Parts: sequence; C-alpha cells; structure tokens
Amino acid sequence: METRDKAQECGRLALEKKAKDVLVVELSGLTDIADFFVLSTGTSERHVKTVVEAIGVGMKEQGVKPSATEGYDDGRWVIMDYGDVIVHVFLEGLRDLYDLEDLWIEAKRQRME
Repeated sequence: METRDKAQECGRLALEKKAKDVLVVELSGLTDIADFFVLSTGTSERHVKTVVEAIGVGMKEQGVKPSATEGYDDGRWVIMDYGDVIVHVFLEGLRDLYDLEDLWIEAKRQRME
C-alpha cells in the first residue's frame, strides 16, 4: 500500500467511527519522523479507543500492522506507528493543548469528511 493511501485509509477508518476533525498532514521533506500524520479527535476515552481499534482492525485486514501503539490503556492520546504514517487519536482538550497542526504549520493538509 502506498504511503499516501495508507494515511487516507487511516483517516477514512477514523471517520467511520465518527472521529471528529480528521486531518491528514503531509510531512514529506519537513521531518524524518514520518511522511504523514493522521490526526483525529474522540469525544471520550472510550470513543478514542473505539477509533483506534477500528483503524487497527481495518489496516490489519489490508495486511498493514503498526510497529507500535502507545497510550491505548489511558485512552486520552493514542499514537499508532505505521512507520511512514503516524496516527494520533486525541481527546479534544489534549489535541488543543499539543496543537500539532500549528507545530507543522507549513505542511500540506487534507481535511477528511
């Protein structure tokens, strides 16, 4: 699966579980961390976990597994590392606090709807 397709599929899977404000941020050429961030917001800790589970299952069905997942037990900010794509699922207050969108202000963005 191509990197851009992987990022968009993660975003689509988040939307299927009613994640809010799903944003694909292209970081190619800006950092070595990843080529894309996929950012989304859950309305509760349970909702964050549901979104993460849906992304994990959907991507696994396509033969893509994360190398690591952090924060799932707390369900406040979960990071899924797909190598060239990093998925962040936040509670709303934490997303506002860390404000990754402004940290990478020069990056191209695709709002998913």
